[in-house]
Amino acid sequence: MTIKVLLADDQALVRGALAAMLGLEPDIEVVAQVGTGDDVGPAAARTTPDVALLDVQMPGIDGLAAAAALRESLPSCRVVVLTTFGRPGYLARAMRAGAAGFVVKDSPPEQLVEAVRRVHAGLRVVDPALAAESLSTGASPLTERERDVLVAAADGATVADIAKRLHLSEGTVRNHLSSAIGKTDSRTRAEAVRIADGFGWL
Repeated sequence: MTIKVLLADDQALVRGALAAMLGLEPDIEVVAQVGTGDDVGPAAARTTPDVALLDVQMPGIDGLAAAAALRESLPSCRVVVLTTFGRPGYLARAMRAGAAGFVVKDSPPEQLVEAVRRVHAGLRVVDPALAAESLSTGASPLTERERDVLVAAADGATVADIAKRLHLSEGTVRNHLSSAIGKTDSRTRAEAVRIADGFGWL
């Protein structure tokens, strides 16, 4: 039985290398390759893959949002999230989005191939070092709204800009920023963004 795989990565060289590597396996066929999160859904609808390998950071919706959307539109497709950065928060968010696997890109090639086979067989695959770090770090302390506000603040937007973008009052934005700064044990919102991003909470 051939395992049909969809690949989503915004770096064409990485995407091509992964496709070539997986194509060498007799039981795996890459049926679609896309470079943005927005293209995952339409490509999956056309090709009905068994397994989707999704990069976390892509243009359009990110890989975690694409994983959640796939769970709704094509429940039979198992998702493996790929990331350059092994951040504990990404792992927790990937699992909440319904991913069956989480693999760091610098893993040995045979590990990725095995991950495809294992998730297709109904198992979960998680990078062991990242799983251990995730357990020691714990869940994100940020609420969804605090996370949204920090994401909006990441490009240096003013409180007024953030309020307009998120349809909140400026006072509410200040409260969320203040809470996020406290929870990340930082001194400024820029530092809070950097710390939260480093843990993969954003």
